[in-house]
Amino acid sequence: MVADGIYVASAATRLSLKNRILVETIAGGEDFDVGRFVPVARETLLGLAEEAEQDARRVEAARKRASRRHSDSIGTHDYRSRDVRNLRKRQRQSERVAEELRDRAEDPEELRALVEAAREAAWGDVERNIDSTLRIEAARPDLEPDYAKLREARMQSLRLVDLPKLAAHRRRNAQGAAGELHAPVATDAADTFAGVDLSELE
Repeated sequence: MVADGIYVASAATRLSLKNRILVETIAGGEDFDVGRFVPVARETLLGLAEEAEQDARRVEAARKRASRRHSDSIGTHDYRSRDVRNLRKRQRQSERVAEELRDRAEDPEELRALVEAAREAAWGDVERNIDSTLRIEAARPDLEPDYAKLREARMQSLRLVDLPKLAAHRRRNAQGAAGELHAPVATDAADTFAGVDLSELE
């Protein structure tokens, strides 16, 4: 159970770091520096250690109450004297998790390793997004297994969205060249193209 708690805490720390790296370094266009994120890793570990300590205190209080109750339980968390042993075990496990996390928060090598792992995860996300985008923008029938299934949807999107937008854009350009944009004519009839109301595409 202690190992599981440490694993979950480490995974949560990497996820938090990954999100910070994605926002501040990749999206923000800033250079990546391990040292910049080490304090974030330390702060995250200490926060998780505090949560584990709070859990230990809650379990301890429940254990003390349970030790004075000898009747039958009426619910999952309605502890009784027979639950004291398990509650004491849970309390010690939470205390050990908190202790281990605090030790790791003071270990420079551990902190740097967490940051590096988070950086790898962040770049993995970016690579997958780029790959997905390239597959969509440069789709070829021989490279895309679902091309045949998606072709009809793409053609419908072309007819209902892209072509009407192009027609509206060309019409505005033509009107501007003829000076018509300065003297619009009011009309109740909506512009349509291929049966589509172009006003809905603006």
